[in-house]
Amino acid sequence: MPTDGPEVDGPVADQLRRMSALVRELSARIARLATSLGVDLENEAELERVLHIDAGRVPQPDRRVTPDRRTATRNGMSPDRRKAHLREELRGLLVLRYGVARSYVDRVGVDATRHILVSAQEQLVREGFKPGADGANLKRLFDQN
Repeated sequence: MPTDGPEVDGPVADQLRRMSALVRELSARIARLATSLGVDLENEAELERVLHIDAGRVPQPDRRVTPDRRTATRNGMSPDRRKAHLREELRGLLVLRYGVARSYVDRVGVDATRHILVSAQEQLVREGFKPGADGANLKRLFDQN
């Protein structure tokens, strides 16, 4: 945890460090998936589309045979299917992170949770992601409380 947060020692500090590490890992995976899929999670409409994927709908495959498709089919997953799988993973991680944040508010309060989420976003920026690349709109999240 950054030093500008509340000073806490012992088991509480260890718990907060574990909580912070989990959110950082989730946010980093979300940002990487969104980037690789070309999804701009800062865009409300795109974020909504990702969150409302129809899990039962399987995209219609592109039947053209290209070297990439031939290799992918031999490896067991077509590019279309792989992209759908990655979008579903992205959706699941976004939902998971929202649930984690809500449970953190119940466990450690709004201020500590805000600090954890801000710290995760700052880490992503240090890694070269633009702010909001992980879809965490902290202003929107905490204006509701």
